[in-house]
Amino acid sequence: MKKRLLTLIFTLFVGTFSVFAQMSDPTSWTFSQKKTGDNEYALTFKATIQPGWTVYSMSTPAGGPMPTSITIEKVGEGIELVGTAEESEPSKKHDDVFGVDVWYYSNNYTITQKIKVTDPSITTVKGSVEFQACQEGACVPGEKDFAIELGNKGADKATVAAADETKDATEDDSLWLFFWVAFGSGLLAVVMPCVFPMIPMTVSFFMHGDSNKAKAKAKAIFFALSIVGIYTALGLIISFLLGPGFINWLSTNWLPNICFFIIFMIFAASFFGAFEIVLPSWLVNKSDKQADKGGYIGAFFMAFTLVLVSFSCTAPIVGTVLVEAARGSVLRPIIGMLGFSIAVALPFGFFSFFPSKLSNLPKSGGWLNAVKVVLGFVEVALGFKFLMVADQTYHWGLLDREVYIAIWVAVFTLQALYLMGKIKFAHDSDLPYIGVPRLVMIIITMSFVIYLIPGMFGAPLKALAGYFPPQETIDFDINRIVRDNAKEIMKSGVQVGGTQGAASAASNEPVKYSDFLHLPHGLDGYFDYDQALKAAQAQDKPLFIDFTGHGCVNCREMEQSVWSDPRVLEMLKNDYIIVALYVDDKTKLPAEEVYVSEYDGKKKNTLGKKNTDFQIKQFESNAQPNYILLDSRKGNEKVLKPHVLQPARGYNKDRDAFVKFLQDGLKEYKARAGK
Repeated sequence: MKKRLLTLIFTLFVGTFSVFAQMSDPTSWTFSQKKTGDNEYALTFKATIQPGWTVYSMSTPAGGPMPTSITIEKVGEGIELVGTAEESEPSKKHDDVFGVDVWYYSNNYTITQKIKVTDPSITTVKGSVEFQACQEGACVPGEKDFAIELGNKGADKATVAAADETKDATEDDSLWLFFWVAFGSGLLAVVMPCVFPMIPMTVSFFMHGDSNKAKAKAKAIFFALSIVGIYTALGLIISFLLGPGFINWLSTNWLPNICFFIIFMIFAASFFGAFEIVLPSWLVNKSDKQADKGGYIGAFFMAFTLVLVSFSCTAPIVGTVLVEAARGSVLRPIIGMLGFSIAVALPFGFFSFFPSKLSNLPKSGGWLNAVKVVLGFVEVALGFKFLMVADQTYHWGLLDREVYIAIWVAVFTLQALYLMGKIKFAHDSDLPYIGVPRLVMIIITMSFVIYLIPGMFGAPLKALAGYFPPQETIDFDINRIVRDNAKEIMKSGVQVGGTQGAASAASNEPVKYSDFLHLPHGLDGYFDYDQALKAAQAQDKPLFIDFTGHGCVNCREMEQSVWSDPRVLEMLKNDYIIVALYVDDKTKLPAEEVYVSEYDGKKKNTLGKKNTDFQIKQFESNAQPNYILLDSRKGNEKVLKPHVLQPARGYNKDRDAFVKFLQDGLKEYKARAGK
């Protein structure tokens, strides 16, 4: 029995300690090339990802997890990039922690980058791939160097072939979601003033244009299928013209995002009645003449005529679907147009089979234009999302959080006033009374506006986090004001907790990197190990080391669910000096701080690389989050191990256990110091 117990203890020790003491390497990479033309090559980077781990796409939006990036040496010095990097099909999900849609890969991930070699002396392409791999409980930043020999020797047929593979569409659940979003957009298009009145006209034409009712129904169904085919062909053309590389560029570059913003504003102006987006009349007339020929050819051209005639109403909706599609994968334009066209064609097919149901349709009237105007307001709100992406990526500072929310408040308040009849556009009919459907829309819109208003003063608005700028961009944050007032009280002699103010006073030096790095929940601390250690020694407190990352999902979850516990906050404020070491920060180190690591022999020239190297060398770990309690006394800088099985702590949302971790660490520190 004793032997079994010792075996169990040893197993627990090894298993627990290995989580933090061993290096995680959840990916393996292969690099290859294939000659595609005169001095042109397609470089292939393929990752095999261990089960349970994910790696994030190069197109991951700003403010989300760390995207994959490729650095190729001598670009501009004998090597030229041909187009943008192309990735295999990613999966997509909305991340509630970061508040953005993230694109990620499981199992396999392939990147292809075409290059042209202009310097004949270059026979090997060198560089590195930087990425972040995450699983439930840990995130690991990674960097893999490559040296790809050009020519026949460097080709790996299996890997090159993998670059051309497209992952099964079922792997991307977001395609189904996008299909239904596009389908809903198609239903909205049906009730536009240019489409809705054509339903009874078109169905009546088919039912009375042929004495053979069965043949008439068959032509009507062919007409509906033709609508699907025409719109889906448009999505197919968009996919082939753009390609995956160009689609990735659309997702992140400021120029297309600004263009999309302008396009959405034009669409909105059209919905408001400022002008109509129309196609050349000769194109409509020519299609209409072909429709008069009858038969199945006539049915097809009648569908084509419907698409052309309704263009002034449907163009903004179709454009919105295509813009959103272009920001995803190659399949999205096709899937989007398929869903949209099925919804548009559905009523024509349905009423062809059941013409008696036509009498149940509501009559055309002012409500059709009201739908159009309401969509105009929605277009304005959604359009600013594109401007926000460009603003956040390039730090222009145009759309801080409260400015962005204020715009939405104004837009949807105007929409509510329009629904009430207080605002009237050129094509609107008089509104003698408010019906029940309109009243429901008014209530929904005003409730939404009331929900938005607290966001201007610091409320998180988690339900819409993906559509708003980050919380840190807000200028007037009530929570921040409370914290600042607390600091003023502390300066006046009343102790309310906190560490950074006292530490700064003791060291008389500014906190490094605090101009762009911040701790959660108003905590004060440091972002440089040496500076934090000096502060801890000055105040005779243990050091709480937080190995974290900007793109670490699990780190944010720990901060939101565990650090927010009042017991944890109190101990972090009063009993520890906090240092947050970001392992993925790209800030360049001053020239005098750049060094070559003894661990891997690589140059460490960024803050993130320096912190990663420090974590690996000192604590034999490379996973985040990783929390370590350190004895800060001079000559005694060793890890506090209140439990042999718990030398450090990682991703575990057990609040009580985290509190005990801090309490036991503090007790051991005091015991070592003889207190």
